[in-house]
Formats: sequence, C-alpha cells, structure tokens
Amino acid sequence: MELNENAEEMLEFLWLRSEEEGRPGVEQEGLPPGSDETLAELVAGGYAASDGASFRLTERGREEGASVVRRHRLAERLLTDVLSAHESVMHEKACRFEHLLDRGLEESICTLLGHPRICPHGKPIPPGRCCELKEGRPQSVVFPLTQLKPGQRAKIAYLYAAQSRRLEKLVAMGLLPGALIRAVQTFPSYVFELGHTQFAVDEETASAINLRAVEEEREPGAEAFREHRGRRRRLRFGLRRGG
Repeated sequence: MELNENAEEMLEFLWLRSEEEGRPGVEQEGLPPGSDETLAELVAGGYAASDGASFRLTERGREEGASVVRRHRLAERLLTDVLSAHESVMHEKACRFEHLLDRGLEESICTLLGHPRICPHGKPIPPGRCCELKEGRPQSVVFPLTQLKPGQRAKIAYLYAAQSRRLEKLVAMGLLPGALIRAVQTFPSYVFELGHTQFAVDEETASAINLRAVEEEREPGAEAFREHRGRRRRLRFGLRRGG
C-alpha cells in the first residue's frame, strides 16, 4: 500500500505525539480537522488502530512514522547545512521535500550529511540502516572535527552534545554555526584554532563539533609573490635568449 501525502503527514503527527510527547493515543478532539478519511485509510492499512475514542499507531505505523519524521528532519539538515536556506522557509520546504525522498535517496543524503543525529531545531533524527552500518559511498559534506587534518580549515555546521553542560561549554568558546576554525593537531588531544585563540578538547567533545568543508584560502600576498617571481624568471629567460 502506497501512502499519499496526507497519510504520511498524519503518521508524522501521530508519531510525534506518541514517541516524543509520550501519549499512548490521540483522542478524536485532538486530531487535525478533516482527518477522518485519512485515519480510516491508516486503520485499513494496518498503520493505526482505534478503540472508538482515540487512535494509536501499530508497530507498522511506528516504523513508517519514524521514517517520515526522519526524512523531514534530514531535509531540514540538507536545506540548512548545504543549501543555506533561511529559517523562515526551511520547515515549509522540508515538508515538501520529505514526500519526494525515497528510501535509497534518503540514505544517500544521510551519508552525505555525515549521519546527523539532530535536526537544526535540536530534535533527534531517527537513525536509519546507513547510520547503523555507516555504509554509503558519497563523501560527507558535514563531518566531525575528528576528521579534520592539521592545517585544514572548515566552518562549523552545527553542534551536537547529549549533555547540555558540554554544549554550553562549546558555545562559551565561541563555537557557533558559521565560525571558521583550523585544526592544529589531533593527538594526544584535538587542538584547533578559532580566531587568534587555540583550544584543546578530547575526542568526545571533538565529535560534537560538526563541520562543513570550505575551499582552502591561500595566504595573503602569496599569489602576488608567485606572479612577481614568475615575471622575473620570464624576463631573465628572455634576456638570455636575446643575448
């Protein structure tokens, strides 16, 4: 049974209520208006069940609902980290995007983004098979600080830390999305440079700093110096040939 957009959105609604708000079921008055037909479709397909007063997801419905939420939040990450979409349009575009992603493309995008664990709003992204196996050929656009080599620069995409204290510590360092950092060393601790200040963090903290690759910038004046040196060499070569 192929679900339409209304059915997927209803699954997402019920999943959020049950899995993130901890409600065993959603009563009739708590449902979006005009959802009777969609709910009947979900019940008929084995995605939801009803006792007459409320609706709840079945095991099949929970799996499919998690998939819809996962696609939505991956779309938000893609729009934010890769396409730099503005906050005001991100949710609307993600709602459209989630219905276009099939499972194969979903895993490719997840791999491309470095298997993110949270959406831009800090909510968890349900993991997929690719997250568990860490498979996928596409190179990640977003990756943790632990993968940045000494001397390389990158911009902070987002921070993820299970403990709020660790997240507060990172923010206090000035580590905010968009900030440019440079790796200094990776052993015995991860040392990076932000502005004119260097920080040393352990591996767990470094894994919480997710980066986005940037083109390496040449040192100021280096290109002009090379061009000047090239002109001098060409001039000397021309004089020698002329003599």
